[in-house]
Formats: sequence, structure tokens, C-alpha cells
Amino acid sequence: MRDGSRILDADRHVLEPIGLWKEYLPAEYRAGAPYYETHAATESLQQRVARLGPKGMLPPMPVLMLDGQPVLNKLTERARVEVTWGMAQRHKDASAGATPTHHLRSMEHSGVDLAVFYPTAASFLLRIDGMEPARAAAFARAYNNWLRDFCQTNPERLLGAGALSLHDPSRMVEELERVAGFGWKVVVVPPNPVNGRTLSHPDYEPFWSACERLSMAVTIHEGTHVRLPTAGAERFDTRFALNASSHPLEQMLALLTLIEGGVLERHPRLRVAFLEAGCGWVPYWLWRMDATWQHMAGEVSENVRLKPSEYFRRQCFVTIEPEEPGLAEVVRLLGTDNLMFGTDYPHADHGDDLVEHALGLRSVLSQEALHKLLWDNPARFYGITG
Repeated sequence: MRDGSRILDADRHVLEPIGLWKEYLPAEYRAGAPYYETHAATESLQQRVARLGPKGMLPPMPVLMLDGQPVLNKLTERARVEVTWGMAQRHKDASAGATPTHHLRSMEHSGVDLAVFYPTAASFLLRIDGMEPARAAAFARAYNNWLRDFCQTNPERLLGAGALSLHDPSRMVEELERVAGFGWKVVVVPPNPVNGRTLSHPDYEPFWSACERLSMAVTIHEGTHVRLPTAGAERFDTRFALNASSHPLEQMLALLTLIEGGVLERHPRLRVAFLEAGCGWVPYWLWRMDATWQHMAGEVSENVRLKPSEYFRRQCFVTIEPEEPGLAEVVRLLGTDNLMFGTDYPHADHGDDLVEHALGLRSVLSQEALHKLLWDNPARFYGITG
């Protein structure tokens, strides 16, 4: 609790140890486990600093590899330098995000009562188009088993979001039911098409039905540099451009996909959240879809029987960025029932001080609205009582 407010961090991340894959993967997949590769220096430290500035003093960020190829798409050397520098500036402790003990200390310091944990490296490993489906499912299962053990340090405060592979829809329900058996309340999937299937593809229908049956929430979380079709990746090469475009645009397209494809129509009790893209895009996108639907409703009458904005208000949530402009106006337009707060800790572009920024919103939001953002809404989304 902080300043009288209970805080549920709706989007927090683990930094997975590379050894988890050798330990948790089935024996037949261990030889092909991912690994980090550090390229031998071809220049002196002085040359590196002359080329990159003071940031060149830090050792190069190792590259996550699988089958001899970088797991992350279009992550340039300069981008790796910037991420390494950002992490060093944000976190003096090199173990930031890597252990449950560190997270609990950080949560205590910032006033976070409970957090839901999402993957980092595992997100990218599960988002490689064309990966053999059984192998992708094995990666998901291994990560979920590791995260279950991670959260056992304090299961009252550390909650896991199950990571699913979308490479073979027929395998998804089994893993969904398994992580529900852990006591978890949510699974995470990418907004991008996987193996040519969008989220509304008919092959995923058993998955959506099972989520509704089990009352499992679903979060949509983009990852810059995934090896999937991604908005902006066909025209940009810098992390600056890829990150700026992929997160909001893919979330907009994912929401449209779930509405246009009838997923929200067929599953009215399904709860879906769109994370780490802010909320400023939502009023415009709902207006745009509503305006278009008024003229083209007949074309999609079987799947879209309500105004798109009604589906969003009924069953969707989105995380805010406390520093994004116009937040009070978004609240005026949307109300306060569909907004949540997440720190994205410990990633380089977010830090512990984000909680302070969120509490600072009391200057533009009512205390009731702030309580909804910090606790009531995420608790309702994640099915947390008490």
C-alpha cells in the first residue's frame, strides 16, 4: 500500500535466467535450448567509446540465440547499447527483475501490494513464425513451470500470467487448463498473426471458448523485435521506429481483429486486456470503428451486432501510461471502468518511479478514479477477490 492506496501492478516482467531452458525443457529439446552469444571485441575500449560515446564503456549486451540465429529481429548493435545503458541507469542492482526476492524488495519499496508477471525472453522465443509447433509448445510449458516455481516464493503477492504458443491451436487448451490448475487467472498471447492465423481465426475458437468457460482472462502484449508479421517492420529498421509503431498499432489491429472476427460477440464473458501501449489510442480507435460500422454494419452483421465501442466497454481493459498526455480527457471519454495501471518493471524504459507518477495523477483524477486504476479494475480483470 502506498499513500492509502492499494496497488496491483497489472504488467510486471521477469528476466528469465538462460539456464531455465536446460533445466525445464523436456530432454529431447535441451540440445536445442536458446543461449546467449557475446561477440569477441574487434576494437579497443577507447575505439568503442570514440564511436559510441560514454555508453560504449559498458560491455556489449549479449545476443539471445536459437539454432544459430538471433531470436530478436532487427535489434541493431546501437539498440543493444542503448538498452544496456538504459538498464544500467535505471537499476544499480544487476539482479533487477531476475529473482523473486529482488521483485519483492522492489514492490515493498514502491508500495506495490500484488503483481502479475509477464515474460521477457520467453515472449520472443514463442513468437518465431514457422517454429515447429511441438517445440514451441515445449518452450511454453517449460517457461510456465519455471514461472510457477518463481512465484512460489510468495504466491500471495507474485502471480503468473501463463505464456501460450499459438503455433498449433489444438495444443492451446491443454496448456490453458494446466496453468489454470496453478491457480493463475490469465494467459498472454501476441497481437500478431502466427503461422498466418490472426486471433479471430476459426482454429482458435476452442481456445476462446475454454477461456470463457474457465473464466481465464487474456492479455494481448506486443514485443518489439518479434519474428512475426509486425506493423512497421516492413519499413523500419531502428528500435526507435519499431517500438514506436509496433506496440500501439498492433494493439489497435488486435482489438479490431477480435471485434471484426466475432470473438467478442461469440464470447461475451471473455475478458481481454491490451497492455503496454498506453490508452490515448483508444477513444480515437473506438470512434473510428463506430463511424465505419455505421456505414458498413451489414457487411459484418453476423460478427458485429453491437457498436465496436460497446464490446470494448463490456469486456476489454487497457493499461495507462501515467505520463501520457490527455489522460484526464481519456477518462472523460471512456469513463474509469476499463483502465488499469502496470509498471512494466524492470524494463529499461520504465522504472520504480512509475508508481509515484501514477499516484501523482490525483492532481487530474478523482480519488475514486485513481483507486479504480490502481486496484479495483485490475482485480476485476484478473479475477482477484479480497
